[in-house]
Amino acid sequence: MLTIDIWSDVVCPWCYVGKRRLEKALGKLGQKAEIRWHSFELDPSAPPLRTGDYAGHLAKKYGRSLAQAQQMLQQMTATAAAEGLSFDFGRAKGGNTFDAHRLLHLGAELGKQNELEERLFKATFTDGEPIGDRDALARLAAEVGIDEERARATLLSDEFADAVRADEANASELGITGVPFFVFGQKYAVSGAQPPDVLAQIIERTLAEQKPELLATTDVCEPGGDC
Repeated sequence: MLTIDIWSDVVCPWCYVGKRRLEKALGKLGQKAEIRWHSFELDPSAPPLRTGDYAGHLAKKYGRSLAQAQQMLQQMTATAAAEGLSFDFGRAKGGNTFDAHRLLHLGAELGKQNELEERLFKATFTDGEPIGDRDALARLAAEVGIDEERARATLLSDEFADAVRADEANASELGITGVPFFVFGQKYAVSGAQPPDVLAQIIERTLAEQKPELLATTDVCEPGGDC
């Protein structure tokens, strides 16, 4: 089966858009794939729960006016809507995602990783859930069929911390500086939330076992970048 490895962060709006575009590409081709999500923290130093509104945080972090930050979020919301996603930055709460990544590794072990990735994206950008809060994470895991007590035990321990660090070290070795970052069949790599037609072409190339190539970067969330 075609494998697709994806480095992402659950607080990366382009990663959510990229996920939906990938699903459209696979649907267009009628192609099934094994999707494997890998950890990438856009802001490892973030507190568990970031206070203040999203636009204000963007304005302060990037030295922009509040109006400019709000315009950025409006554009992102429109992009998401075109992919069938409902973003509500008025409710969104940023925060540290290390625990969320650990939980995603638990999801992988239990065969629920892709479902949990989707739920955490929606929790962040639509529902306004505190993505760095362990109680919220355990509850969200239960919503996709993971035993809540098992999830809570993971979060209260250091389980899968090494797996998160290994993903991040691998990202560094691969030269990944922003997400989403896709690797198709361990042959072709593409960075950014590419359109479904572009992703479909890469999938077809991968299946045809053509030579590896690295496509241009677009629409990537980078640490310290406008995201």
